[in-house]
Amino acid sequence: MKKAVFLLIAVIFLPFLVNAADIEFYVSSKGNDSWSGKTLEPNADGTDGPFASIARAQRAIRDLRASGEIDDNAPKPTVFIRGGTYFLAEPLVFTASDSGTIYRAWRNERPVISGGVKFDEWDVTADGWWKAELPKVKRGDWSFTQLFVDDQRRLRPRLPEEGYFKIAGSMEPSADAKGGGDDRFKFGGNDIQGDWYDLHNVEVLAFHSWSMSRLPIKSVDTEVDVVTFYGTSPSSSWWGKFNEGHRYLVENVREALNSPGEWYLDRVEGTLTYIPMPGETPESSRVIAPRLERLLIIKGEPEGERVQDVLFKGLTFAHSAWRTPKTGQAIPQAEINLDGAVSATYAEGVVFRQCAVRQVGTYAVALGEGCRDNLIEACELVDLGAGGVKLGATGLTGWGGLNKMASAPEPLVSRNTVRDCTIAHGGRLHPAAIGVWIGHSPYNTIEHNDIHDFYYSATSIGWTWGYAKSHAHHNKVTFNHLYNLGQRVLSDMGAVYTLGVSPGTTVSYNVIHDVYAFDYGGWGLYTDEGSTSVTMENNLVYRTKTGGFHQHYGRENRIINNIFAFTLTDQLQRTRVEDHISFTFERNIVVYDQGQLMGKQWSDDKLIMDNNLYWNTAGKVVFPGERNLEEWTNATGHDRHSVVADPLFTEAKGGDFTLNKESPAYEIGFVPFDYNKAGRVSERSLTQDMPPVPAAFE
Repeated sequence: MKKAVFLLIAVIFLPFLVNAADIEFYVSSKGNDSWSGKTLEPNADGTDGPFASIARAQRAIRDLRASGEIDDNAPKPTVFIRGGTYFLAEPLVFTASDSGTIYRAWRNERPVISGGVKFDEWDVTADGWWKAELPKVKRGDWSFTQLFVDDQRRLRPRLPEEGYFKIAGSMEPSADAKGGGDDRFKFGGNDIQGDWYDLHNVEVLAFHSWSMSRLPIKSVDTEVDVVTFYGTSPSSSWWGKFNEGHRYLVENVREALNSPGEWYLDRVEGTLTYIPMPGETPESSRVIAPRLERLLIIKGEPEGERVQDVLFKGLTFAHSAWRTPKTGQAIPQAEINLDGAVSATYAEGVVFRQCAVRQVGTYAVALGEGCRDNLIEACELVDLGAGGVKLGATGLTGWGGLNKMASAPEPLVSRNTVRDCTIAHGGRLHPAAIGVWIGHSPYNTIEHNDIHDFYYSATSIGWTWGYAKSHAHHNKVTFNHLYNLGQRVLSDMGAVYTLGVSPGTTVSYNVIHDVYAFDYGGWGLYTDEGSTSVTMENNLVYRTKTGGFHQHYGRENRIINNIFAFTLTDQLQRTRVEDHISFTFERNIVVYDQGQLMGKQWSDDKLIMDNNLYWNTAGKVVFPGERNLEEWTNATGHDRHSVVADPLFTEAKGGDFTLNKESPAYEIGFVPFDYNKAGRVSERSLTQDMPPVPAAFE
């Protein structure tokens, strides 16, 4: 009898259980949004099959949930997306009604979700240039600053074609600057010409110490060689002005269009001109210009439900736009005003796994207000107009009053993880962008990533200058491979950059190398203004410009058991003496073959230095004041148990920092660590077939 009852119950509920477990939809380039979306392929008579768009599958799940047909205890509804390119008419928007769902690539196929427009019709001129008529551009309904041909970024014409121009003279801002930064400067010779075609869409890219201004030209006075802009530089302080001798480029000059791979958008006539690379043909080349600034928007409610528990797997997001505002882009630091091509607010438990974001105009991913416990894992964020990942909100786009954010009420962004990702080839439009930026946000983890080919810092943690309250605490940066940074484009930068009071923040087991600033800077580990209670331990730092470690000013940081090797100038730097302990520097190995051991401010008692090993492979180790180790210790009390000795690395110049068993480093208590574990741990590559990403600044 019991068996019969059980069977009866099973028969009654089986359809519902199967239905709940099998809520799967399919999206394909062969699909149709009027079909059911329940089969992988179209049927034989073409009356049913997969959907054509992700948005349609999203609506289907929402409808089922609204009708009560989805059991919250059942497996998550899943949308499988076939390979191909899906051009979006508008961004995908996920709200709380999309919580508890999965959107993933079908098996190993690689669907691309594009915010661009593909050009199919070209006229070829007598000299082999390609031209396309774009009525929307002529009407003023569309413009773009990026172009991609066969998955490679192409650049607009610029002057000079190699190197940089130099500002001939600074000037007081005009009345139109209204108290902002500079809005004009003097140029030399014929560097800028007033009769250039469509002059107001020509942009000047002026480099400051750690930022760049991108400003459209307002006017050119060739009588006195002065160029004036609609917007201003980021500040009237020394670091944000148009100073004499500073570098600049001029971009989007039609008269400079002459080299294969260059393109020009004539906004007046509504035409796109492209000079093809050798071997490219209109029939075989895939040319895409971005149209949408954001591709995926995850939008929970500040006072309502968050977007929760959504998985995106194996998807590629590509071709997002950034259009130069009339007043340009001139942000004091890190291009913090820019959003992400993938943008989230009030998201919790959202996972991006084995996804790619490429060929975008801003940051790749921005987790803003209210984003907690999200994961970006095994992803590839490459060919970026700005940076890789932004964690946290600033609440401000200007410089003044930034510290107010620390004490203002903020829905904290916290406990997010960026793991096992490649974040590379960034800053192509905005060179001051960061690989991973953490603002007012605690308890985030950045681990096992490869971050490289940026013009500024790989990671930046904190957004408070000085010792005011900061929300950026207990962040962890560990086991990352950070390299090829700065590239002599910007200054005052480091691979790992920290700001403000940061108790519980740790920087450990990272490998950092090839960090070169244009002017001052180019550090491996950089504790900047007010950095407090940061521990930097077990890092390998080599081949930097101005220091393996530098502290501007801060309090009670711990620099423990690191290897610093082969900086060009000062191996270690400390800029400011304060009335508290700056940092503890113990059990470190410092090896060099040029430059000096310590630069700036060291001869005081407001730091703790001991049990370190120092070695100069090219001669004597000289401490500040032209002292040897004994004299240095007697004069300052530092390094009483430190040694000057060859650490006996296996082949440091070749990158092998393994210690010989007889190394004197063991005598100072140095503990070897496996630096080979730094960087990515997975091998999957969604972007392995991409061509090389061209450099934007030289």
